[in-house]
Amino acid sequence: MLKRIFIAIGILAAVCLGGFITYIIAYGTGEAAGYETGQDVGYSSGKQDGYDLGKEEGYNAGYTSGKADGYDEGMQAVLSQGYTLRDPTYNEAVAFLKEDKTNENEYIEDTYGVYVCSHFSRDVCNNAEEKGWRCAYVELRFPDTGHAIVAFNTTDRGLSYFEAITDELVRPVVGERYYKCIVPKVGYYLPPSYDDTIKDILVIW
Repeated sequence: MLKRIFIAIGILAAVCLGGFITYIIAYGTGEAAGYETGQDVGYSSGKQDGYDLGKEEGYNAGYTSGKADGYDEGMQAVLSQGYTLRDPTYNEAVAFLKEDKTNENEYIEDTYGVYVCSHFSRDVCNNAEEKGWRCAYVELRFPDTGHAIVAFNTTDRGLSYFEAITDELVRPVVGERYYKCIVPKVGYYLPPSYDDTIKDILVIW
């Protein structure tokens, strides 16, 4: 009887030992496999997350820097090569005309006009733009002819017209004789030999 008990205990111990050894082997194998799998997954995931984060941060930094550099270069190009025009006040327009010397040019009329009202108005407009003022070339159409003057869209008095030849203020009205629309600096104007009734006012910016 005692012999059987020892045999049973021996078998039980062998079974337990075998199970323990199997557990150790399986645990070790599973741990190694899990480590390798986890390492691969973690590396891939971490690599992708790092790439995405670095890409986003790099894009944002590059976009901000590039946008700032491009804006600066564009503004520099505009300021160095273009015009920045604005509408003057009435007093600024009058002061510019006093300073401008176009009215001192000689009026020369020929078959096609060598230097007439259109030339005076053109030069005043060009000189105003060089000073930074927005100036309009204005065509006044009469029944058989026409006349050219200039205008400024003043910020305090609105559209103000001026004679480019004399720098005098003009208040043109369709249907009125032009000579009556001029505000003379001295004296008054007599009616011309031709019909200067204003039929149309064409403002060209």
